[in-house]
Amino acid sequence: MKQVLLIATGGTIACRETENGLSPALTGAELLDLLPELKQICEVAVCDLMNLDSTDLTAADRTRIAHTVWDHYALYDGFVVAHGTDTLAYTAALLHHVLPNLDKPLVLTGSM
Repeated sequence: MKQVLLIATGGTIACRETENGLSPALTGAELLDLLPELKQICEVAVCDLMNLDSTDLTAADRTRIAHTVWDHYALYDGFVVAHGTDTLAYTAALLHHVLPNLDKPLVLTGSM
């Protein structure tokens, strides 16, 4: 069975209603629990890297995502980054430039 690493970063996909409005609250494991059918097609490990609104992500945070993929590259068959929708394109651009020629899937997903 394929091994996938889910890298949770927060964003709308991880939001819950709080006293201050929507705020990233779900962990990667809680996101994974929403998709129990995945257990039939792959094994997913979770890395709770951060829990930020994507508008608060910095270049350093995006670099942390890239380092996490690179540091775990030999261990997994693919990677999913659960990310906020608002700045997903910026993270995708950075990953494209700092992780060229990947031969494994790297999927960024938000809640759109």
